[in-house]
Amino acid sequence: MSKTPDIIYTKVDEAPELASASFLPIIRAFAGAAGIDVGTKDISLAGRIIATFPEFLKEDQRQSDDLAELGQLVKTPGANVIKLPNISASVPQLVAAVEELQAKGYALPDYPEDPQTDDEKAIRARYDAIKGSAVNPVLREGNSDRRAAKAVKNFAQKNPHSMGTWSSESKTKVSSMTGGDFYANEKSATIIGAQAGDAKIEFVAADGTVTVLKDVWPLEEGTVADATYMSASDLASFLAASIEDTKADGTMYSLHMKATMMKVSDPIIFGHAVKAWLGPVWDAHGDAISAAGGSPNSGLADVLAAIDTMPNADAIKADIDALDRPSMYMVDSDKGITNLHVPSDVIIDASMPAVIRAGGKGWDETGAKGDANCVIPDRCYSTIYDETINFFKANGALDVTTAGAVANVGLMAQKAEEYGSHPTTFEAPAKGVMRIVLANGETLHSHDVDAGDIWRACTVKKAPIENWIELAMDRQRLTGTEAIFWLDANRAHDAELIKYVKPALEAAGVADKFQTMAPREATRQSLQTITSGKDSIAITGNVLRDYLTDLFPILELGTSAKMLSIVKLMKGGGLFETGAGGSAPKHVQQLHSENHLRWDSMGEFCALGESLNFLADTQGNAKAGVLGVAAEAATQGILDDNRSPGRKAGQPDNRHSHYWFARYWADALAAQSDDAELAAHFAPIAKALADGEAAITAELGSGEAPADTGGYFRNDDEKAAKVMRPSETLNAIFA
Repeated sequence: MSKTPDIIYTKVDEAPELASASFLPIIRAFAGAAGIDVGTKDISLAGRIIATFPEFLKEDQRQSDDLAELGQLVKTPGANVIKLPNISASVPQLVAAVEELQAKGYALPDYPEDPQTDDEKAIRARYDAIKGSAVNPVLREGNSDRRAAKAVKNFAQKNPHSMGTWSSESKTKVSSMTGGDFYANEKSATIIGAQAGDAKIEFVAADGTVTVLKDVWPLEEGTVADATYMSASDLASFLAASIEDTKADGTMYSLHMKATMMKVSDPIIFGHAVKAWLGPVWDAHGDAISAAGGSPNSGLADVLAAIDTMPNADAIKADIDALDRPSMYMVDSDKGITNLHVPSDVIIDASMPAVIRAGGKGWDETGAKGDANCVIPDRCYSTIYDETINFFKANGALDVTTAGAVANVGLMAQKAEEYGSHPTTFEAPAKGVMRIVLANGETLHSHDVDAGDIWRACTVKKAPIENWIELAMDRQRLTGTEAIFWLDANRAHDAELIKYVKPALEAAGVADKFQTMAPREATRQSLQTITSGKDSIAITGNVLRDYLTDLFPILELGTSAKMLSIVKLMKGGGLFETGAGGSAPKHVQQLHSENHLRWDSMGEFCALGESLNFLADTQGNAKAGVLGVAAEAATQGILDDNRSPGRKAGQPDNRHSHYWFARYWADALAAQSDDAELAAHFAPIAKALADGEAAITAELGSGEAPADTGGYFRNDDEKAAKVMRPSETLNAIFA
């Protein structure tokens, strides 16, 4: 059996994967000098699709299920994984990836939009397992420690990014449902005693007919189990009213969802928004549009494409043009891509901080800036954005040069909370009752639902909760800063978590060092704290972890890609995440059109240093520790000398930053005295990198159009290497 590599570097998608074509060979050259083996595992969308359908493919096209293998590895003490951002695919992205692979000769089955036969349903189920957040729940066998590295924070304060101006007169606001949403209908309980075992999820029709929707749903003792639903009729009423409210305010309409991570519920909600926007046009033609293949859940673009195939297309489009609607928040006004075009285009954790950073402004159909009505139907977490907007209206934009930092300790292990709800989310088929029946026959939760209501159940297990609390106590002890559990005592789920938190803090004698606040109040307190120049630790559940580790870094640092993200795996291993990938698609488009990759690998630099230091600690590899310290020095050099990529073609880009990282890394290794062998090895490399600066930077170039990497979802390795490693001088140094 082959030895597991010392470090696993994940193969992913889009800009991070293109950057890897340049950076990974450098990492391997440095690590190899210390006897460290750096392997890869393919968790890209294309790779997961290929691994799912081996029987359709030729032998030389097949590949192993690397995600499943990594899922086992992270449950071992020796795991050391550097995880780059990967695509959490919406249906349009999944379909586009399949079509690209088919065009490359992979005889994959089409994605069945409306499966009829048993075979089509089986294929659809296999594809659906790839959609959305299919990777993170498998790999995150630990809780999250996310914070800004000191060097990154210092640089941001000394070199502040642009911030929009906030005015108390701003009309930008957040609109959410006031009833009938997931928040209003949530029920939660902690499993005890005989309740533990395999539960069932059932739908009981009005005539008493019972349909088992999930026949085996394991519930361990101590697990917090939730159920809730969103009323389709209340949602439709809210969305229609929000459009009229936006018109009355004279602002632009913007819907903010997470249709990638919440791959069952949020596309349905998104579809309701598309239907509400079309209003009378959908009422009149919806059935015909659906028959033509248009699905509102896949976005307005899918609906418009279906209309184009209909005999009365011109008349329907004229009716759409005649609708009395407010301005629309645009993804790309030049190309006419609206907020509602594709469900994966506007992702709340990236889109809302962008609006807030810009002073509450979005861009309309003409490319003009304006205030926006930020529509977030469910209230569970929308209050953090509402409170942030209110705070900046009252106090003005954050002063980046003096602001403190908000770190995060996030409960996410073992598919915690809503992000683990995909297999247990259902659209009610008719009027009836949704219920959870425990192994002992007891009904844990039940809800009366109507046809189309969105019902979901989710869990968080005892061990992750206890580990999360311990991690929070460790971080507070190490930093001595303000620490807040973001838990709403009036929300059913949070009330159950508080039953774990309070006794644990009291038993440890540290209850006086922590506060517990609902998200709105915690947002206000944290903003007050960082405005005064002090730091805070946000101790949150899984979704808030995701949202806050974009919100605060984008305000403080200008990006969330530079965050240090450490997952302390519960079995003793380490998972080192490298930041967010929300802007990755635009970066790829720019590379293909202008041969300029503005992706910033700062997250990779930070994660690499942590991974090497972790390897030194856990494996007793002193050379790894020397490499890790030197990598941290290289990261500092990138920041101090402003060697991060520029945004525009013709400026230094991602490839240039990798050259400079390698140069600073080699300099630090050559100069250190802890390991004479490494110093001797890297001294000539450092000299060659310095002497070759003019040739290397000229060969790296930037701004020649176009660049061909052989694909979008699956690059051709040789073509990608040619684009991302164009300097023969640099390549020869590491050959």
